[in-house]
Amino acid sequence: MSQTILVVDDEMQIVRLLRGYLEQAGYRVLTAYNGVEALSIARQERPDLVVLDLQLPKMDGLEFTRRIRSERPEMAILMLTARVEELDRIVGLELGADDYVTKPFSPREIVARVRAILRRGQAQSAPAVLRVGPLVLDRERHEVTRDGVPVDLTPTEFELLATLMAAPERVFSRAALLEAVQGVAFEAYERTIDVHIKNLRRKLEADLANPRYIVTVRGAGYRLEDPEAP
Repeated sequence: MSQTILVVDDEMQIVRLLRGYLEQAGYRVLTAYNGVEALSIARQERPDLVVLDLQLPKMDGLEFTRRIRSERPEMAILMLTARVEELDRIVGLELGADDYVTKPFSPREIVARVRAILRRGQAQSAPAVLRVGPLVLDRERHEVTRDGVPVDLTPTEFELLATLMAAPERVFSRAALLEAVQGVAFEAYERTIDVHIKNLRRKLEADLANPRYIVTVRGAGYRLEDPEAP
């Protein structure tokens, strides 16, 4: 069964363009032209991924992201933003969007990003279950627990944590983490990793000022530590 993509933009030309390219790539495509309509479709159809413009009538993309994330943390979101919307882009990532593309964009890039996001977590080289201290990540069930308590993660957060847990104590650069979760490193987007790490820490750490799991290595990147290790 083909995966389902919901394309949300108030510009009909963009919606038609993306629908054509995504359908040609083998996806089932749904469309919406405002945030309220998009939220209704997302709740009913449960798409695998939403391609979401931020500037929408009736309900903007940030509010859509906030609402759907509280209901479906596993649903992937790819934001479409204008270059002047940097603050909104950062807020969107903090709310749980997985990635973003700035306008004007190539529809082929959108298809490539969609493919990269949807294939996260499908790699078979890593063990199905990863354990680091009280953290347990189950790839097959797409679940993470800390001290036995479930932790809801977005697709990008899940794959980012899986990458770190697969090699505890290894220092990963931003570019390496971005390549691991997206399949290719885009230098302009490396700083999005900082936002995803910030979101992960909010969900995993008891004290954000003194993280026990994901540690910043100044000038180098990030590493995962086992707080129970001697």
